[in-house]
Amino acid sequence: MASPGAETKKPGNHNDFVQLCNPHVAAMKEDVLYHFSLSTSTHDFPTMFGDVKFVCVGGSPSRMKAFIKYVAVELGLDHPGAEYPDICEGTDRYAMFKVGPVLSVSHGMGIPSIAIMLHELIKLLYHARCSGVTLIRIGTSGGIGVEPGSVVITRQAVDGCFKQEFEQIVLGKRVVRNTHLDDWLVQELVRCSADLGEFPTVVGNTMCTLDFYEGQGRLDGALCSYAEKDKQEYLRAAYEAGIRNIEMESSVFAAMCNACGLRAAVVCVTLLNRLEGDQISSPHEVLVEYQQRPQRLVGHFIKKCLAAA
Repeated sequence: MASPGAETKKPGNHNDFVQLCNPHVAAMKEDVLYHFSLSTSTHDFPTMFGDVKFVCVGGSPSRMKAFIKYVAVELGLDHPGAEYPDICEGTDRYAMFKVGPVLSVSHGMGIPSIAIMLHELIKLLYHARCSGVTLIRIGTSGGIGVEPGSVVITRQAVDGCFKQEFEQIVLGKRVVRNTHLDDWLVQELVRCSADLGEFPTVVGNTMCTLDFYEGQGRLDGALCSYAEKDKQEYLRAAYEAGIRNIEMESSVFAAMCNACGLRAAVVCVTLLNRLEGDQISSPHEVLVEYQQRPQRLVGHFIKKCLAAA
């Protein structure tokens, strides 16, 4: 259960302008988005980003550039010799690419990295006066009880104790935020996967951990104080709790989007079944194709939404 001070704000009208849960920003003469190398005093945010309706985020800069190129082709916005420059070229922290109403942003690895990016991304959307925005995290994960290459659409993000919450320490106090993701969006993505019929797709909870090794019960890290039997008991308990994959960003992503009333989803492909091992052993070309599956699903969803608009 959430603590007494937990935030339970529900998303408002999806067509509303993006709002912040911070009254101080509106009074600032300049807002420097340091990790994007962008500022409200040097960049015209409404002109640059005001038409954005879909924001897709993922860990790798190269993957997010590949995604924007793919979307450009799918939406008929690509042309011979087209370039997709990094909007954040003034920094090496994150990369950002745009085509039409779609923004593609890298977030690095882990909760701290994606949280910093999200603070500045949501402020960017606010300053740009964007409305009706959908955010989707696309990425890779370890599966639990599903075959490698399966795409998991997250219902709720949970922590390593299977709790459906994200805890943040603010001014020395524990703040707990909701990690439920948009139900309509989950079902629409399921329908889009059925339209494609290209790969197995499941809906389930996603465990978000603070670590790739001990935090996910691996036996192959530099530290390990448990046995194979302990690991299997933990992962099978996770499966019984409805968890179908493990990654390291979904909880704060869901929590921050919830707090700001943003419609959001998490779509990750599984690279292995953790009940069968800890190390990824599929050939490189197979992994490359797996990583394209969330991109194809989300690309189809965006194309479908724009066609219906």
